[in-house]
Amino acid sequence: MIAWILVGGRLTPTPMLAALPRPALVVAADGGARHAAALGVTVDVWVGDFDSSEGVQVSAPREVHPAAKDETDAELAVRMALKRGATALVFVGAFGGRFDHTAALMLGGIRRAREGWPVTLTSGDEWGWPLLPASPVALELEAELTLSVLAFSDLRGLSLSGVRWPLSRADVPLGSGWTVSNETTGETVTATLEDGWALVTVLVGGAEMVGD
Repeated sequence: MIAWILVGGRLTPTPMLAALPRPALVVAADGGARHAAALGVTVDVWVGDFDSSEGVQVSAPREVHPAAKDETDAELAVRMALKRGATALVFVGAFGGRFDHTAALMLGGIRRAREGWPVTLTSGDEWGWPLLPASPVALELEAELTLSVLAFSDLRGLSLSGVRWPLSRADVPLGSGWTVSNETTGETVTATLEDGWALVTVLVGGAEMVGD
């Protein structure tokens, strides 16, 4: 069951965003609820401490938490989605907000992927997919998009095809810029990894910006 987790970053309408498989469950994390109208979805449950949702009107059951807590609102939303039976997680509004929240989403997405849940992060114009030895990535993308592989650890045996500069079983140090700013060719992009944790990211064109 696909669950969308609406979080508080930027949302840019794009054809790629419009083509996302529709969710069976929508959980809004605090201010992320503002994206529901632009996405054309109904929020099933709204969670958080509600410190960033002023002026947002959503008709959904609320789970209210104190501001002084040990989890972010996004983590609370994930916990709710998994409790309700989610088998795949899509974080919508994942990029372009506070850097600390974006970084936590990327690392948290990798952690959830390690636990076995397929994860996608998107703001419409920016996308990310965890890449792990047990979770290869295969993407159908148009040509001339910027694609990067961000190394969140030392990577061993990275293979990448469907891009201008392919790789075969490359070893990439933690945080290396070597695998940043590649380019898609219009062929299927495949990425596999023998050891380590990474995130495949893609930049696409968009329309007007929604949210903050």
